[in-house]
Amino acid sequence: MDVRLIMPNYQAIKTTQEIYYKSTAQVNNTDVNILETRLPGTQVLVWLVDYPEFFGFPGNPYVDEKGCAWANSAERFALFCRIAVEVAMNRSFLDWTPDIIHCNDWQSGLVPALLSLEASRPATVFTIHNMAYQGIFPKATKISLNLPKQLWNPDGIEFNGMLSFIKGGLAYADRITTVSPTYAREIQTADFGYGLEGLLSHRNDDLIGIINGIDADQWNPETDSYIIEHYNISTLNKKQLNKTALQIKLSLPVDNKIPVLALISRLVEQKGIDLLLECLPEMLTLPLQFVLLGSGEKRFEQQLSHFAETYPDKIAITIGYDEVLAHLLEAGADIS
Repeated sequence: MDVRLIMPNYQAIKTTQEIYYKSTAQVNNTDVNILETRLPGTQVLVWLVDYPEFFGFPGNPYVDEKGCAWANSAERFALFCRIAVEVAMNRSFLDWTPDIIHCNDWQSGLVPALLSLEASRPATVFTIHNMAYQGIFPKATKISLNLPKQLWNPDGIEFNGMLSFIKGGLAYADRITTVSPTYAREIQTADFGYGLEGLLSHRNDDLIGIINGIDADQWNPETDSYIIEHYNISTLNKKQLNKTALQIKLSLPVDNKIPVLALISRLVEQKGIDLLLECLPEMLTLPLQFVLLGSGEKRFEQQLSHFAETYPDKIAITIGYDEVLAHLLEAGADIS
């Protein structure tokens, strides 16, 4: 397979790989540079959509550095989708034409929609990770984005009089995938479909759930280079050494008898962080230690950090993401 990854050139991207100019694409009289690098540790090429006016700011794809949603999210991802279409149709001077375009979540939802208007287009696959995030914007946004009129209808990107990016993927992609067979069934119900269960039921024959998994080599405790002590099912006693290393790293009291609970997660309601916060006061009455690695809504980050400051012997919170710490959490925790 000859694979390319395409994504915005976010300011937060950190890589030791060389990044260099590849070409310039044009959409709506706007010139957008495409940069090229490689996925670290692989030979997979990555094309970065370089438009500093949209992507050259601190923060992450969802919120700015203050934790507020980007005010111009529709414009940012509409531009990204249009560039992806130009690449897909080999109009971006890259001399490469894909057979299949794999789109993820609402930010890329306009790609299948826009490609539906193209002749001799590649096939499209759209993956849903969480139906709660849909990319819904006022109708006026459709006008300001100058989207094709053919797409604006109840069977297209219009949703209750508003613009829905995710509908672009759900209505126009050739195939739809999601994170498990169970979730594929659930999103066809009112409880989990967020108003789009009818469309998903209509697309049932094209919808499949593929269970999320891990890289069994990268996360194998027998060979994981990130952890302190290797172990397997026959040497589980060595796991204790990783637990001790974790407690030391996070400045928690070293105690083999106290269970360590670990969580790596985005800090949003959909992940149940609000439920965790409700339980924490009762949990803290028990002999345990709780460690968390993640980021998300500022209110959750602040509440968790406050707990950690109040109970430094029981709670350690790391806001952000740390690959080495993530491996040590999984290797050292008693419950995760």
